[in-house]
Amino acid sequence: MKAKVVHKGPVISCAQKDGVEMLRAEIREEDPLQRAAEHTSINVIFFGTLAKDFSQSARQGDVVLLTDFTIKKSPSFLRDRLHPCQLEMDGDSACVYAKYTYVSLNKLKPKTVVNVYGVVTFFKQPFPSKGSDYCSTLKITDQSDVKVGCNIFSKKLEDHPVIFRAGDIIRLHRFKTDVFRDSMSLLNTYGWSTVTFDGKTDSPVVPRTSSKSFHFEESDKRMVQELRQWAANQSWISSDLTVTLSSVQPGMYFDLTCQLLAKAVMDSRCILLKVWDGTKCQHPLLNVAVASDALEGESTVAKDRMNLTANVLVYDNHLEVARDLKPGTFLRFYNLHAYLQRAPDQLPDQPDHLSFHLHGGTSYGRGLRSLPAESPDLQSLKSALDKHVDLDENDEVNDGTLLEIWYTPPEAVVLPNDEETDAEADTGPSYTVRTCEHNSQRLTLARVKRSTPPLSCHVRARVKRYKPQQLYQCLKLFCSNCKTMIDVPDDSAVSKVFRESAKDNQPCDEQWAATSSASSREPGRTISMHISRDMVGESTHMQLIFVEGTTLDEICVLSRDYKNLVPVRSVNGRMTLLDLTAPFLFSGDKRYYGCKRCSLNTFQNPVFTGVETWDEQSVAEALGVQLMQYRLLIQFELEDKTDTLEALLWENAEKFFHVSAVDASGSQDLQDKIQTIMDTIQPPDSSLEEHPWLDLCLSVYAVKDNDRNQVCYQIANTEIREE
Repeated sequence: MKAKVVHKGPVISCAQKDGVEMLRAEIREEDPLQRAAEHTSINVIFFGTLAKDFSQSARQGDVVLLTDFTIKKSPSFLRDRLHPCQLEMDGDSACVYAKYTYVSLNKLKPKTVVNVYGVVTFFKQPFPSKGSDYCSTLKITDQSDVKVGCNIFSKKLEDHPVIFRAGDIIRLHRFKTDVFRDSMSLLNTYGWSTVTFDGKTDSPVVPRTSSKSFHFEESDKRMVQELRQWAANQSWISSDLTVTLSSVQPGMYFDLTCQLLAKAVMDSRCILLKVWDGTKCQHPLLNVAVASDALEGESTVAKDRMNLTANVLVYDNHLEVARDLKPGTFLRFYNLHAYLQRAPDQLPDQPDHLSFHLHGGTSYGRGLRSLPAESPDLQSLKSALDKHVDLDENDEVNDGTLLEIWYTPPEAVVLPNDEETDAEADTGPSYTVRTCEHNSQRLTLARVKRSTPPLSCHVRARVKRYKPQQLYQCLKLFCSNCKTMIDVPDDSAVSKVFRESAKDNQPCDEQWAATSSASSREPGRTISMHISRDMVGESTHMQLIFVEGTTLDEICVLSRDYKNLVPVRSVNGRMTLLDLTAPFLFSGDKRYYGCKRCSLNTFQNPVFTGVETWDEQSVAEALGVQLMQYRLLIQFELEDKTDTLEALLWENAEKFFHVSAVDASGSQDLQDKIQTIMDTIQPPDSSLEEHPWLDLCLSVYAVKDNDRNQVCYQIANTEIREE
């Protein structure tokens, strides 16, 4: 039977079948000749794994094909007025197939769930969203020449689309449309899936996906081939940024396809990847020396001498991927930066060396990924590598070889009076304890300021002063997607948003919601509470409740008894979130905010089934909100006997204070604890000599600021010593 899904209920336990999972759905006949019949809709009951699979994969509006079902009398016929029979899907032979229809990108309409095909014009490899998910960002187009942005959030890396290059073909199932910054965008929703294909016209049509149950028919193959032919004639598809080492020039940002020879961890923020592509660079290449026991992989001495080895320094959010790479792996860097560097002790007449850096962040698609050995993109690379198969990598590393190598980062270069000995070290107990595992030498602040990043080192210093002095201002909101950091809105600004939304507000009328209303103390103002019909009967701690028409004080009182409250307002009878100056979620004493720039607000056709426990992350995903993380941010001015230095306490702040930022946002006791610690580090009305010594692990790194490298310092792997 072929029919459209009209309604889908939740997965529940069936008492008549000893608690076996079941799901009830309503389907409608698709045959136009049958639409005039009295009963065009019928109930279908799914049992066991079929119930769970249907719940995860099928959505309202999908066309499905049912086979090997059992027909039985419907016990709900008199109540629901559907067909007097019902279909039961049970047993090994019963099966359900989905029939997908695809929408052209120029025909997308907001607030709908669609299936689309497209050609990738831009993409970012999956990156941590600072929540529990990874995020993929891409842009696609099709024969309509309309470009659409797409964001994909998933906890599992293997669920993200496998994209190797612009021009690859991608298929998206069950993505929700919305308008973001005056442009159409797509966001994965419940039951979503993706499949990608190589975009080259002469490549076989082989799906790339981790799913074992995806559908791929002859019509899909034709769709891929049509998009390939169209894309091959587009000018943008020829602007491939992938170049060989022989073509690299200083200052370039480029993509590099290569093979990993060896790797080494330089410090907590940097990993060295030694790679080659079989071509010789025109400029002297930076050769980074590491201890032999720290290098994982083969010797590269012979290749180094021939200027064949590129030493790539990988930073920050790319470290997770770099750690998992194995020597011998083929990989591709995206937006790799090449620039000239000089050693601290390099003579003026010696040429600069070309270095390669994969900076932190995801701008311009920056990232790296491994490539399968059978990838068509590797044919030319393998041919180039085969030309050097006779290279002898067992050459001895003699003194002449070492003289050709200079060190980056230059941790080994310690100038006179820069390294503190135990006899010279400032005495006295430390108020902090380092938790790092490396045994770096302790350096003076003057030495640290002369060093070249990246570097991890130990210092002993006092806090001369810190900012902000009003510690409530150190609590910030951080968006992991756009890297925006803002102050937490004060109650006066939030109260104003609630007052404005409650003016002349008429209760929402949503078919998916059960609503109860009550009059407020103010004449003419009604307070309404909405809940998904799928959640009716669940405990209040499992429910997601939408509250309309309240003031800030009122919703704070309600949040004492209800775990998850979402403030909303009515616009033309439809439910929508408040301005994101206000929290989108109240949970007990905690408030959660969304990013105004990155949130899509896509919950007008929400799906609330299939979530076992509602937390801030799952609520944000259901509402199309980019969750902002609470962070603690303090700037210390450190001083020792040689110099002063400004260092940030940010990524390590929660461990430093033994306090969670989100817990501190709703607890006066925890805020007082932070204030007490700061009063100990810098006692009020005291001289610097009275401030306690702090043993700190310091991370030195460079960031881009208006096309210039700025050296920054951050306190890492350090905690307050608890008595």
